Order: sequence, then structure tokens, then C-alpha cells
Amino acid sequence: MAGNLPSEITAPPRDRRLISLDALRGFDMFWIIGGTVIVAAAADATGWHWLAAFRDEMRHTEWNGFTPYDLIFPLFLFIAGVAMPFSFKKRIAHGASKAELYRHVIIRGLVLVLLGMIYNGLLKFDWATMRYPSVLGRIGLAYMFAGLIVLNTSVRGRIVWLVGLLVGYWAAMKFIPVPGFGAGDLAPGHNLADYIDGKLLPGVLLHPVAHPPTGVVDTALRDPEGILSTIPAIGTALAGVLTGQLLKSERSSGYTKTLWMVVAGLMSLSLALLWNNNFPINKNLWSSSFVLYCAGWSLLLLAAFYLVIDVWHFRAWTLPLVVIGSNSILIYMSQKFIDFGYTAHFFFDGVLKYIAPYKYTAPYQPLLLAIAVVVVEWFMLYLLYRKRIFLRV
Repeated sequence: MAGNLPSEITAPPRDRRLISLDALRGFDMFWIIGGTVIVAAAADATGWHWLAAFRDEMRHTEWNGFTPYDLIFPLFLFIAGVAMPFSFKKRIAHGASKAELYRHVIIRGLVLVLLGMIYNGLLKFDWATMRYPSVLGRIGLAYMFAGLIVLNTSVRGRIVWLVGLLVGYWAAMKFIPVPGFGAGDLAPGHNLADYIDGKLLPGVLLHPVAHPPTGVVDTALRDPEGILSTIPAIGTALAGVLTGQLLKSERSSGYTKTLWMVVAGLMSLSLALLWNNNFPINKNLWSSSFVLYCAGWSLLLLAAFYLVIDVWHFRAWTLPLVVIGSNSILIYMSQKFIDFGYTAHFFFDGVLKYIAPYKYTAPYQPLLLAIAVVVVEWFMLYLLYRKRIFLRV
């Protein structure tokens, strides 16, 4: 049934789910569904300097550089890659052929692209000004191409593809000249990725750009999830695939796998910092150094979750995160169409008004409301989780 699938995909299945992967996905999504708002409100209410410093890190960098908030998107894509070998193995165990796996990968990728377009306003039918790229679109395309690579290569081939994608993207960005700016200019609006987006994408976004040290501000036509920068995003997914292949292996203990992830993570961070001198860590461009840097932190986070949850079996605390992670696409999309703030006000305004007269509690009301919104979202997800209702793409 499996045809010419790589042997490590078709190995005899063993029914074992990585709770750590679900929990890490939920941890990642928590910051999207309201974690950053809670941190900001807590910093404002308490005035604590360490919380204020944390709040300041919960934003994307304007251009070169890195903040923890920049990790949220690539971590999700990395996790999707980690899950891929397990998903393929399960489908093979249920009799799926290689052709069926091809169909699954392509359909899933295109559905995510479609959902991303709906999220951006597809149903308004304003073709001229609509933004076609999206977060979900990038995840879908990166997943799809990474999946096609996995179905036709061994582990060694995937490593070659990963290196080739990152080096090829670096070479294109550094050596292909852009009309009016030449080759190797990575400034906003001057680089090859932005040039291609400006020429090919309708509704491409105008971004304000400050040029230090002068502080002069102009605008650049660019899209943070554009065409060319999707290529290294495939590398992010492949880094996850290689990690998933390690975790799926039956030849190593949990401690050995944890050690390998820590070593690989530290090596990836080191390579990223070295490459940063020539190709800066930059989320907007999804630079090759950014791929390695995010892969490094993703490996270290997964190693910690895996060790605690799947090796030491400390799992009781994971339910809140697993509930969020089990319906990640649904909660991401639902924020666009459901007013969770209205629901939170409906259920919690009475309590908030009751404590309002007390002077020492007044600064905490925005914090309590932010927590209430996340509580409403979580209970919706929990009801779906209990009923085993999941948005499967």
C-alpha cells in the first residue's frame, strides 16, 4: 500500500501520542488568544519593572533583531513539522497509499491558504485591495511543500533540502540585483523579496519605515508573509520534521532524545548568530539566520516540555494548554468572527462593577477583564474538547 515511501515513514506503528507537543502548541497559542494582553495589563496595574520589561518584549521587531514575540509564528510552523512524521505514520497504518498522502498534504495546504484569505476578507470580494498572503497561508504552503519533500526523500535528503533552501534564499537576497537599489540591499522596500511582492501581489501593504539614525520615515511596499520569503519558511517546517523523526525513533531513550534536541538547539542558535553578521536575523524577511535562530529556541522549548511531560510524566498541569492546542486553527479563526470581549463583559461585568468602588482594585480591572476574555475562550475550547469536536484541516 505504501508504494515507494521512505522506509522510516512506513516503519511498524506504535500508538503513542506526544502530550508535550500538544501542550507546547497550546502554550504558543495562549499568547495569541490573550496572553500578551494579560501581561500588558498586569504590567500597567502593578508597575513592576520586570513585568514592564516582559511586556516590551511582547511585540514584533520593526526590522532586524529578535523578540520572544517573534517566535510565536515560526514555533507553530515548527510544531506542524514535528507532527508530520507521526501523522504520516498513522495514516500509513490505516492503509493510506502514497497517492492518498500526496492528496492529503496538498488539500491541507490549500485549505489553510483559503482560510487565511477568508481571515483577510475574501468574502468581501474586493479583489483589487485584498491582502492575499496570510499567516495561515504561509503555514499551509510551507507545510505542503515540506510534506512533498518528506514523501520523496530520506532523512539525508531532507537535510540537503533544508540547507539548500536556506543557502539558496541567502544567495538570492544577497546577489540578485533589485532595480534602483542593486544587490544585497536588505532595507525595507529595497530588497528582492519586497520587490517581488510589490510587483506581483495586489493589495500589498504600505509599511512605515524609520531609517536610523536619522529617524526619517517613509513607506515601503512589502508583505510580511510574501512570496519569496515563504521559501525559507519551508525550512522551518523541515527543521520540525527532522525533530519529529528523532522523537519517533524507537532506538533512543527519552533522555537521549532530550539531549539531542538541546545540542541541536544550541548549535542552531550559534550558527544563527554567526550568520546574523552577514544575513541579519529578521522576521519580516524570514531570513535564513532567523530560521536557524527560531529553530534553536523551538528545539530548546520542545526539549523542556518533552522531558517534563513525556519522560518524567508530569502531566496533570498540561490540560489547560492541551485544550488550547487541540483546536488551534479554530481559536485563531474564531477571534475574527466571535466577539469574546462582549461575552466576557456579559458574564463578568457584574463582578467587576462590584469591586469597582474599592480603590485598590480599580487599576486591576483591565487585567481582570483580559483574564475573563481568555477564560471565555478556554471554556469554549474545553466544551469542544470534551465533545471531541476539532477543526481538522
